[in-house]
Amino acid sequence: MPHTHDPHAWLEGLDDPAVTAWVTRQNAATRARLDADPRFAPLSAEVLATLRDTRQIPFFSEHEGWLYNFHQDEAHPRGIYRKTTLAAYREGLNDWQIVLDVDALADTLELDAYLDSVAHCTLRPQRVLVTLSIGGADASVTVEYDLAEQTLVDGGFHFPEGKNHIGWRDPDSVFVCPAWDERQTTRAGYPREAWLLERGQSMAEATPIYQADEDAMMVAAWRFLDGDAAPVDMIEVSDSFYAKTYYLIDAELEVSALPLPPRADVEAYLHGDLVVSLADDWTWQGDTFAAGTLLVLKLAELAEGRGRAQCLLVPSERQAVEAVESTLNYIVVNLLDNVQSRLVAFERGADGWRERPVNAPHHGVIEFTDQPWATDQLCYSHSDFLEPAGLYRLDLSDPAGQPDVLRRQPAAFNASPYLAEQWHARAPDGTEIPYFVVRRRDAPLDGSMPTLLYGYGGFEVPMLPHYVDNFGPQWLEKGGAFAVACIRGGGEFGPAWHQAAQGANRQVGFDDFIAIADDLIARGLSSPAKLAIEGGSNGGLLVGAALTQRPELFKAVVCEVPLLDMLRYTELLAGASWIDEYGDPSDPAERAALAAYSPYHRLSANVAYPLTLFTTSARDDRVHPGHARKMVARMNELGHAALLLETDAGGHTGNAGQEQTAEELARVLVYLYQQLMD
Repeated sequence: MPHTHDPHAWLEGLDDPAVTAWVTRQNAATRARLDADPRFAPLSAEVLATLRDTRQIPFFSEHEGWLYNFHQDEAHPRGIYRKTTLAAYREGLNDWQIVLDVDALADTLELDAYLDSVAHCTLRPQRVLVTLSIGGADASVTVEYDLAEQTLVDGGFHFPEGKNHIGWRDPDSVFVCPAWDERQTTRAGYPREAWLLERGQSMAEATPIYQADEDAMMVAAWRFLDGDAAPVDMIEVSDSFYAKTYYLIDAELEVSALPLPPRADVEAYLHGDLVVSLADDWTWQGDTFAAGTLLVLKLAELAEGRGRAQCLLVPSERQAVEAVESTLNYIVVNLLDNVQSRLVAFERGADGWRERPVNAPHHGVIEFTDQPWATDQLCYSHSDFLEPAGLYRLDLSDPAGQPDVLRRQPAAFNASPYLAEQWHARAPDGTEIPYFVVRRRDAPLDGSMPTLLYGYGGFEVPMLPHYVDNFGPQWLEKGGAFAVACIRGGGEFGPAWHQAAQGANRQVGFDDFIAIADDLIARGLSSPAKLAIEGGSNGGLLVGAALTQRPELFKAVVCEVPLLDMLRYTELLAGASWIDEYGDPSDPAERAALAAYSPYHRLSANVAYPLTLFTTSARDDRVHPGHARKMVARMNELGHAALLLETDAGGHTGNAGQEQTAEELARVLVYLYQQLMD
């Protein structure tokens, strides 16, 4: 709601013609500066061609021998869902059969919709729940579709727009956590109820299972399938962003809470065992386990409050569990080791789970892809800053087996003149902060290198060495260097690394990021006249804080879908769900900590700021576009130039057509060229 002491609060309006007119003027000014640049049109075309390159890896999900892939091209701007066989895929044959046309489905439903997800019913995979994002927003509609008949299921499951959570229970029932009516939602706008809906029932006839308090964050329900064993139904209640309670659902749809600690995550379920990761120390049955540990507990015993936990993996100080996957018989952990991926597998023996070797890379980035159900085939991708992604399939039942290379992404540029290194900066409190640098081997250390420093630093999300497919030809080959910050607040080294910059300690992460910028300058790679920073969402808050605290360090700032008004963020869209991460501005002590760094409130008329590019989306229903709008208005009010680019579609994650994606990246690159290279 507008506050009288904030003259720009009116820009929080989402359906106000005056706001639309103001945004239109800002967009016109930004596009006049960037789109008119002779580099913009060809650059946008090059990026679009890369996005549409048929040699890119078509990642897939596998069901009953068919590989399913989502694909966009010029003829299908919203995309198609298609299938092929594994044999055809291995041979690189373009032998795809279209089973769902998203453009046609959106037209049928009369929606400006983009594909969010396709959820196959595991036991009847021709039936899918298609979730469509409206204009790229988080809110979506879900419909049941028959891939064999290529049509909406007559009388099938169909749910209205909301930030819903819908999941298959079996071929004829779904768990529904609705959010299409504010009476169903938490304060943060997410579901607070769980229902079981049988085929043929209306929601009025569905069975209620659970309702959380409206001050909780979110409720989700799902079914674990465990080979031929009985399935397990579970509810996850996010009491806050990090504190959770897990409930078992029995055959009578009664729920019972599992005695897990609040800051624990259920990662997998296999052979009757739960795999659980800890964010805090936990004592269970006389044994104490450190934060970051991965445990295995027998579900039946845990539900009765008994049984011992087996310690599966205890990461060291410079390690973190990035992800956990299960196959028919194995648990596989993607372990970050000094911000490099490696896989660790476990098999079950007579005395519990034991580690066994995995033939997979021990560097770069490994990411699990969708796994075929009820097999021991593990699918994953691997890349590094200068190594294009490859898609691999590994048979875990063969200890000596080698990964099968299914596809490789084509190289976007000649990587031989460049190298990627891990450097370290020293934070004000003495902590060594790692960061990656990608540069020419012969880069002069005289401060002349245009350098882009990217960061995030929140929600325990790590920054990893992904392949620089667009930034290779469009930045490195243009004479730039690229750096990625691994600051506290992220997940590079587990829960402690995150918690060091959480809540009232947020400034620690900003200090880490600024220390990296200082280090890049001190080493002579760059200089304030050649240094740019970029970040989105929480990373937008990060670069907004750096902009207002050390503006003299930077020549360019790209601040994307950002949080910037930290005294109002809890009142805007999903902001209330992040109190665990940032603190509560309604609490006087926490408000003081937020006010100390809130970028919107730190702006001053007497400081010189670099020309900053702020981006947002009118369809962003996660981080309110008012953050970016108000920041630009405040800077203009104080006599500072700033650029705003607000799109009509794409939402928080940029889920829109490929043309818009290409244009947005091209504008960012043109802005960086103008600021650092011209």
